[in-house]
Amino acid sequence: MRNILGYIVFLILFAFSHTINSHHAFTAEFDANAPINITGKVVKVEWINPHAWVHVEVQIESKTTIWMIEGGTPNTLIRNGLTKNSIKPGTLINVRGYQSKGKLCLPRCIANGRDITFPDGRKVFMGSSGTGAPRDGSDPKER
Repeated sequence: MRNILGYIVFLILFAFSHTINSHHAFTAEFDANAPINITGKVVKVEWINPHAWVHVEVQIESKTTIWMIEGGTPNTLIRNGLTKNSIKPGTLINVRGYQSKGKLCLPRCIANGRDITFPDGRKVFMGSSGTGAPRDGSDPKER
C-alpha cells in the first residue's frame, strides 16, 4: 500500500512539474530592428492556431509582392476586435510590424504584424506581446 501511495504521489508531481511549451519566441523568427509599414490588398486570411495569417499583396513600383503577416492567436484577435470576417479579401489595409530574419522575401515576405489600419481609420492590435516582442506601444496591455 505504501508503494502504491508513493507511486501516485510521484505521478501527480511529475504531471504538474513538466510544462510543454512549443511556442516560439518573437526573436527566434522576427527582427525587432527591421520594422515594416506596408499597404496593400488582402489576398487571403488563414484563421488557424497557433497564429492567424493575413496575406497582403503589396505593389511597389511595378513589382507585386505577397507578404505573409503573422498575427496573434484567433482567440486573442477576437478579444482585440477582429473576427474571421473583419479582414476580407480585397480590403485595402496598412500593416505595421517587423520583418522576419530571412530578409530575402523568397518566395514570399514574412512579417509579424503589430497593428492593422483599415480604410475607415480603425486601428487594431494584431501582434504578439510574447517573449522578445518589442515594447513599441502598439499592445494596449503593455505596461
